[in-house]
Amino acid sequence: MMKILEISNVHKMNGCLTWDIAGVCEPHIVRITTGKPCCYRMSLKLPQNPNAGLFKQGYNSYSNADGQINKSIAAIREIHQMCLTSMGPCGCNKIIVNHLGKVVVSNDAATMLRELEIVHPAVKVLVMATEQQKLDVGDGTNLVMVLAGELLNVSEKLIAMGLSAVEIIQGYHMAKSFVLGELDKLVVAEVVDKRSQTELAKVVRPVIASRQHGYEDLLSKLVAEAVAHVLPPAAAVSASQFNVDSIRVVKIMGGSLADAAVFKGMVFNTEPAGHVKSLPETAKHKVAVFTCPLDIAGTETKGTVLLHNAQEMLDFSKGEETQIDAMMKEIADMGVSCVIAGSTVGELALHYLNRYGILVLKVGSKFELRRICRVCGASPLPRLGAPTPEELGTIDTVKTMEIGGDRVTVFKQEAEEVSRTATIILRGATQNHLDDVERAVDDGVSAIKGLMKPEGGKLLAGAGATEIELVSRITKFGETTPGLLQLAIKQYALAFEVVPRILAQTSGADVNEVLPNLYAAHAAAPTAGIDSLCKGIDTEGEHDDGVTDIREEGVYDMLAMKKFAVNVATEAATTVLSVDQIIMAKKAGGPAAPQARRPGNWDQDD
Repeated sequence: MMKILEISNVHKMNGCLTWDIAGVCEPHIVRITTGKPCCYRMSLKLPQNPNAGLFKQGYNSYSNADGQINKSIAAIREIHQMCLTSMGPCGCNKIIVNHLGKVVVSNDAATMLRELEIVHPAVKVLVMATEQQKLDVGDGTNLVMVLAGELLNVSEKLIAMGLSAVEIIQGYHMAKSFVLGELDKLVVAEVVDKRSQTELAKVVRPVIASRQHGYEDLLSKLVAEAVAHVLPPAAAVSASQFNVDSIRVVKIMGGSLADAAVFKGMVFNTEPAGHVKSLPETAKHKVAVFTCPLDIAGTETKGTVLLHNAQEMLDFSKGEETQIDAMMKEIADMGVSCVIAGSTVGELALHYLNRYGILVLKVGSKFELRRICRVCGASPLPRLGAPTPEELGTIDTVKTMEIGGDRVTVFKQEAEEVSRTATIILRGATQNHLDDVERAVDDGVSAIKGLMKPEGGKLLAGAGATEIELVSRITKFGETTPGLLQLAIKQYALAFEVVPRILAQTSGADVNEVLPNLYAAHAAAPTAGIDSLCKGIDTEGEHDDGVTDIREEGVYDMLAMKKFAVNVATEAATTVLSVDQIIMAKKAGGPAAPQARRPGNWDQDD
């Protein structure tokens, strides 16, 4: 006989389960043993998420009560450690294989984080900070990531001491305002002539050295020469007059980086489509740029042509030839020697262009069309026909040459002409190396954009000299601040020590010996003046104490870059600290189809 009992209020007591049985006032202890089968109907209410009726099913919520802030800092620490060893001229590269199987070799924080699929929301805040630093300044992405991660590391100690997140954020903001004011007092040099290639190379050299150590002298000269070609001839140069898109990079496999060159104009990886491959260099040549197809325009609707005999068929094809011939003759009569086609070129049109001795180059990218228009001063034409004199451009040299086994077409202006585009040709043995060198050149060009700003010419001491000086000054400022905020300010100062420490580690020096020597060199500031501010880490190992004068090495940091990096890193760290709860909704999309075969009929809709 089967017994059915109604039970409720299940509890665990002394290792046994106790519950209330309907109709019995006292709780009973029941031990289930093998015997006659019994069926118990239990009314047990399981605990549910408190916000189950508020959000859609599948969301996750993490609060500070669950240690959310410590988990976020631990996640950021993983990325921080990854970028830590890549900082400085002796930093290590990382090989990253993204979701598409593309292999990226780089030591740039923004490049590495962009290729990684990071899903943690707190880490994404730092990723966005590094991207903003790269877009605005071009340099200092590793500094933003390392400094923001170190600020969060030291804040974890403050949280363990009992400080609230609000107090830490207030202390960090006070210290940041103090640092931005002190950086103006630490300027050791200034670029006055922003057109001088020597002065431009002074700014670009440290930026490229942190990416391509050993090639900084060669690449900085190339970037300075290319920038000097595109700067306008006005007396004063502003950031609005310099466009980073004016410097183009062409990568050609083979040779070495020593074979790199700069052209005042553009270089295309393709050769002309027709028989004419080069134009004489004795005179200037007129250029016409077309964005429409160079062919007979097709009708919008289908039509039927009724031909009665062979003569009508010959006349029909001959009419097309006559029409194309008339169009190409109009272009040739305007004195055009070169035609740039942004779309297709018909065989018949190409035949007549070859007959009139006009060079034809097909350019499929609309961005390349814009650049070639800036080089020769032409206007892109959306119609096929004779251009007006105002729509034509002029070019000095158009020739086809062979570089490393590749046929390229060069559009070049002479020295006295003004060109708004310059091209740097890079040579290398592997594609990954060429890609990394291209990123280094792009960072150097972006640094020039920061230089063109109103106060962009002011330079700070590099090689960790500015950071080690800030540690002492921020610590003194914290000692004069009353209350618990001085703890946050002192830890903020301690975070800046990570820069010289990592520079010493990656260069192979003993940190325990170099850092005390660097502190001692900067402690003589009242008597030594600016000389002590220029003492930085010797990454080349030429001095026994590990300290060198950055003016001899030419290692400078731009004031605008340093200010922006400190501001962005502090904002990113305080944003993470100000979060007390993370609520993540369920990802969009239905359940994924099983990888292994299961019984039944599965398709993409299941």
